[in-house]
Amino acid sequence: MDGNGRWAARRSLPRTAGHRAAETTVIDVIEAARSAGVGWLSLYAFSTENWRRPDTEITFLMHLVRRVVRKHAPLLHARGIRCRFLGMTDPRIPPALGRDIADLMTLTERNRGMTLTVAFDHGGRRDIVEAARSLIRSGVPADAVTEESFAAHLPFPDTPEVDLVIRTSGEQRISNFMLWQVAYAEWIFPPALWPDFRAPDFLDCIDAYRQRERRFGGVLPHQNGEPRS
Repeated sequence: MDGNGRWAARRSLPRTAGHRAAETTVIDVIEAARSAGVGWLSLYAFSTENWRRPDTEITFLMHLVRRVVRKHAPLLHARGIRCRFLGMTDPRIPPALGRDIADLMTLTERNRGMTLTVAFDHGGRRDIVEAARSLIRSGVPADAVTEESFAAHLPFPDTPEVDLVIRTSGEQRISNFMLWQVAYAEWIFPPALWPDFRAPDFLDCIDAYRQRERRFGGVLPHQNGEPRS
């Protein structure tokens, strides 16, 4: 969800105004994904690298996320959405925010309409390092480690591999996002800044994804001389 700061700068507003405006887009995209039948939606809200931002901005973001969680928890639960937070290990996260997030996950843990994962204080490299440490602690011999056994030690191991990554604002970087899970993801980089991104834009990305031929390193039958079905 990229472009909040630039959205604010273009309007001669403080960066915090861009973060505040992003709330509408978050809810709009969640509703669009659920209506479109998306089973798993992940939103990258705050990375391990974002701790380098000014203290005033970080404080604002922590308060904003807490307000959004408390405000929209009833709606998310009513929609049958299961909520998860990927990350949340840094001791600088305010305890009150941690409690509200834990309450939201408990409230929605039995829901099966859609799984919403919010990557907050998330880093793909950190997840991989922690999975390696977990494997070592469990005593798995090196020769017995497989991709499947390694993935089982990642946070929320039931999360499927990512099919599509949408990064708004035209930036074209992975930025340490779910590095293991995005190995064969399709990528789309819409130019809209996140606060301007809306449900029709999201659905356009879904349509573009559906038109792509996913080969996963192989060759599709019709590319190997076989007729299309």
